[in-house]
Parts: sequence; structure tokens; C-alpha cells
Amino acid sequence: MLKATARQSLRVRPVTALLACTLALWTVAPETVAPAATAQDSSAQKSDAQKSSAQKPDDAQKPGDDQKPAETLKVNVNIVSVFFNTKDKHGALIPNLTKEDFEILEDGKAQTIKFFAAESNLPLTLGILIDSSGSQMRVLDMEKQVGGAFLRQILTDKDEAFVMDFNIDAELVQDYTRDVHRLQAALNKVKINVGGGTGGVPGIGQGPVPINNAPGTVLYDAVYLSAHDMLAKEVGRKAMVLLTDGQDEGSRLKIKDAIEAAQKADAIVYVLLCADRGGYFSQGMSYSGESEMRKLTEQTGGRVINVGNKFDKLKDAFDQIAAELRSQYNIGYTPANTSLDGGFRKLQVKSKQDYKIQCRAGYYATARDQE
Repeated sequence: MLKATARQSLRVRPVTALLACTLALWTVAPETVAPAATAQDSSAQKSDAQKSSAQKPDDAQKPGDDQKPAETLKVNVNIVSVFFNTKDKHGALIPNLTKEDFEILEDGKAQTIKFFAAESNLPLTLGILIDSSGSQMRVLDMEKQVGGAFLRQILTDKDEAFVMDFNIDAELVQDYTRDVHRLQAALNKVKINVGGGTGGVPGIGQGPVPINNAPGTVLYDAVYLSAHDMLAKEVGRKAMVLLTDGQDEGSRLKIKDAIEAAQKADAIVYVLLCADRGGYFSQGMSYSGESEMRKLTEQTGGRVINVGNKFDKLKDAFDQIAAELRSQYNIGYTPANTSLDGGFRKLQVKSKQDYKIQCRAGYYATARDQE
């Protein structure tokens, strides 16, 4: 049973953000025309009116009780916002580029760039997803330690993060917080699922690898919940980091469902692959975790980093992710195709200097609810 629950909040989802511009149309109170006065009391009325005007100079400016309220005009503009990294042929990040260095295409057609910025300091919303199935028994403590250091390194007082673990189900261990100590405590709470009865540890066969029919790693379900229930309700830069061997065992959903949810949430997905593939093969079992994780990351603008069970490799991988998230560019445009038919639109950001671009593959053109 899936246990992760979303925060009870409603925010604008920005695959296509809705910008509301308000124009207040002010009305002026009509002049009041008094009935004709008699000769005897006209001068008295005039005198009284002058006294009243002197005492209450603002009264004449107040609208009457029957005056209509000011009208409001709202204009909605669909904006597609794309975060991306730019790298040279050696994989080094390229800073200090301008709008003139790029072009953006939707379904192969060039679009007019409306805004461009380097977004190193834009608030970040981050999800840490940690695999606690039996196959991670030898690396879980390392993941907790290095994952906590990563959070201390990357999170600022403008950012927030949550922690989710997954094994035979997916569970939200720590809801959104800016408190790194609470996040570290949540990581420390994650335990390998030891199962129950005589079945042994879910995801474990006779060795340190999962057996094929053990429903012990609902990876795809966890990605879907993280994207759909958590990140989709946030705005701005969003990412999730998966600590896993990439092997799914028992999810109700498919990898395509996880990818679609992440794309609709505008979430970049990174996978730190902690996998002993030799162990799978020695047991006569197939291993497809890496290929599926590459599909997930390439479609969302992240990437897979192989770390095995090496502490230094895991630390370096987290350092790379931190650098990429703090070195993003952001392009925004109004699509020439204004139809909000729910279809998938392919995105392509091109560098005029032929640098490598790392960004999501596209977005879903759907109407968004306003806050």
C-alpha cells in the first residue's frame, strides 16, 4: 500500500505558468444636481453648503451608495519555462552565457524567447528518494551519511526538501522543511525492510541481490508519488535525487507513468546508481535497472551517475548534482501553438557554440489552475 501523502496546499503548477495582470477601471461619481431653490432660502442654502464643504472637503469625492464597484480585467498568458545546463565536450559547466547564445524549438519550430536568466540563486524544491529494500543493505548507511552532507551543502534558507523511502511500499518520512537537522534525522530513521513471516527480507534472495518475484522495490510508484503528490504543487526549480540500484520489483505503475508524472511536475530527476550488477549476473538473474533509469533521467533533464558502493564516488556524484543545480539557465517563451489539448510537446534548446545542453525532453500542454 502506498503511504506517501501530499501537503494540504494549492500552488500554481508551472509547465505553463499563468500570469495574471490586473487593470482596475476606476469610475468617477457623477455630479449631483440639486432642485431649484426659492428666492427666500437660496442664499441660506448656499451659505450652508459652503460651510459643509469647508468642514468636509472630501465628501464631494465619495461615490454614491448606488455606484457600481470597480471592474477588473484579467489577462492570462501561457509561458513555458525551461531550466537547463550547458557543458563543453569534457562535461564542464559553461557559465556567463546570454540569451543570444541560444535558441529554443518546440516540436521542431523556433520560438521567440521572452526571458532569459542564470538561476543560480532561485529557490530550489528538492526530494530525496532512498531505496530501503534488501538489495541496499550494504550501502544504506553510506547513503544516509553522504546524503545528509549533500543537503547541508546545497540547501539555503530559501530552499526546502522532503525525504521519501521505498521498499515494499513508498512512505513520506519527512515532509517539506528547510531544517537540515530534521532532514538528516529523517534519513537516519530509514531502515532496511526486514519483512515478516518466513519470507525473509523483501528484495533478498540467497545473496545480496533481489529475487525476480519479490515485490520489494516499488521504485516507479515512489517516483510517481514524489512528482504527482509533492513536486507538482510547487513552483520554480524542482528536482528529485534517487539513491537506488534502479531495479523495480512490484510497482503498480510502469516506468512511463513515472516519467510522465515527473514531466508534468517539471521535475529534474537524478539517479545515483548503487548497484552490484555482477551480483545479479552471478545469480543467473537479469539486471535492467540502469537502462530504465537512463530513460527517466534523460526525459526529465537529469542524468544517471554510477557510484557502486564507493563512498568517494557517491560524494563526488552529490557534488556534481549540487554544481549543476546551482549553475542552471532559464529560458521562457510563449508557445506559437496556443492549443492546450494535453498533448506532449517536444523541447529542444540549442547552443549556437555547439555546447551540450542538458534539459527536459518536453512538456504537456494542459490548462493550469490558478491559485
